[in-house]
Order: sequence, then C-alpha cells, then structure tokens
Amino acid sequence: MDKRTIGASGIQVSPIALGGNVFDWTADEATSFAVLDAFVDAGGTMIDTADVYSAWVPGHQGGESEALIGRWLKRDPARRDKVVIATKAGYTNGLAAETIAPSCEASLRRLGAETIDLYYQHKDDESVPLADSLGAYDALVRQGKVRAIGLSNFDAERVDEAMDAAQANGLTAPSAFQPWYNLIDRAKYEGPLRDAAERAGLAVFPYYSLANGFLTGKYRSKDDESKSVRGGRTVGYLNDRGRAVLSALEDIAAETGAAMASVALAWLKAQPTIAAPIASATRIEQARELVAALTLELSPAQIERLSEASA
Repeated sequence: MDKRTIGASGIQVSPIALGGNVFDWTADEATSFAVLDAFVDAGGTMIDTADVYSAWVPGHQGGESEALIGRWLKRDPARRDKVVIATKAGYTNGLAAETIAPSCEASLRRLGAETIDLYYQHKDDESVPLADSLGAYDALVRQGKVRAIGLSNFDAERVDEAMDAAQANGLTAPSAFQPWYNLIDRAKYEGPLRDAAERAGLAVFPYYSLANGFLTGKYRSKDDESKSVRGGRTVGYLNDRGRAVLSALEDIAAETGAAMASVALAWLKAQPTIAAPIASATRIEQARELVAALTLELSPAQIERLSEASA
C-alpha cells in the first residue's frame, strides 16, 4: 500500500481516511469498535474526527466521537502508535486565540492522548485575524500537543492568506486542507480552491467522499431516501448526470470486482492534490468497502470514463 505525506509535516498516512462523524451516533460503540479494528488491521492509519461530532444529535453535546475513539484506544493502547488522529476545533465557538487551547485540552482528554497528530481549524472565522488563530495553533505545536495543523472549509483566497500569514509571522504553516469533494460534487473543489491547495503544497483530505452514500448505488429514486438519516441529502443527485455516474461506477465495479463505493474512492484518491478521501462506515460491510479502496488502483482509462461521466 502506498503512503502519502501530509504536506511538509513528514507524517505519512494510508490513502483512505476513516471518518469518525458516525461514531456513537448512527454507529453504536460495538459497531464503531469493529469498524475501527477492521480498518486498522487492514493497514489503514488515519482517523478523522472533530470536537463538534455529534452535537446535532438530541441529547449529545459534541465530543462523543472523540470520546469513543479514546475508549477504543484505551482498550488496546498499542493502537495509538499505528494511527494518525485528526480532529478539529472552532466550528461552534470560533477561532479566538483564548478558545483554542482549552478546546485542544478537551479533545486530548476525550481521546486519552498526549498529542493530536493533525489539528484543523474546522471552518474559517473571519472575525479573528489569521495571525492570531494560527499563532494559537503554533503555540500548541511548540508545546508538543499538536504535530501538524490544517484548514477546513476555507475558500481559495483565505487559504492563500493563511499561508502568507504563517510565513510573515514565522508560524507553523498548515500542512493539510479538508474540502467538500467527490466524484459528483467536483465544482466545489476543482478550480481556484484546488489551485490554492496546490500552491500551498497542502495534503487534501476530502469529506463527503461518497456524496452522502449516493455513490454507493444505495439511492436510485426518492423512495430510497428513507434508507438512512442522510438519505434526503441525495435527492439533488437524482438526475441524468447522477444516473450516468452510477452507470459508469457499476460498469467499472463489474470490471474490477470491487464495490461501487470502493471504485468511487479509488477515483478520488487518484485526483491531483488528494492525500486520502475521508469516508465513514456504520456497518462492518461498509468498512470492508473502505478497506478495499486502500489498495484498489483504477486504470487511466477507467479514471477517464468516470471523469467524463461526471463532467
């Protein structure tokens, strides 16, 4: 399996990342542990979470995913050296310097870890000067609490400004970027945003890599919306272009013997700037499809067919 480097950090990861947004939500603890075990046992290394997961669930307050990962690590502490943990701060409480250190400490406690491998600014906070928020993240790096930093949900101009601010102030520069990007939502990243990531040398970890499950072939009509809590988000894909993408995925799945989800992730990991697509699993069967994508390599012709279908 090839490994990809997170920007200039020197940290290497497997080419698929396991999303933790479903942990202790649509995947209970036993299922989440089984998914984590299957992923790591197959050579997967990167686990992506956030301090806000899953605050949107009634009765939750955020931090549930991190806490579950912490319990999983506690069960077998040797796992910690085998995984790269990425988490995020600032989605709900902003990126003021005085909130970042406490947020980091809370995440470390929940994870039961001494260090966060990759710590993102979860979304841009234009009310805070980038030199201030990056300065707070830089302090965490210098203290050994964070190894590398990243940006998530920034536009192209602000990515450029963040890199300039880090250089001008002698701060640890971001090494990673996390955007919304997949085979059918290409315009959200391809273009100025990808150009900015490439200029900055950022390793890119796309979320919604399977378009809320649409690219698995699970949703073919409005009648399928009820198949999951996120089914309603796929309605916009049920058009001629969406059907063309599913058809191409089906054909290549038949050729490779892989699941449609594995093929969609293989296309994504082959795109310029992409280090590892992020995908989650609520069942062990889904985890196996993510694991298969770790080593699935499409031919140039297959990649082109998918690109043409989704253009």
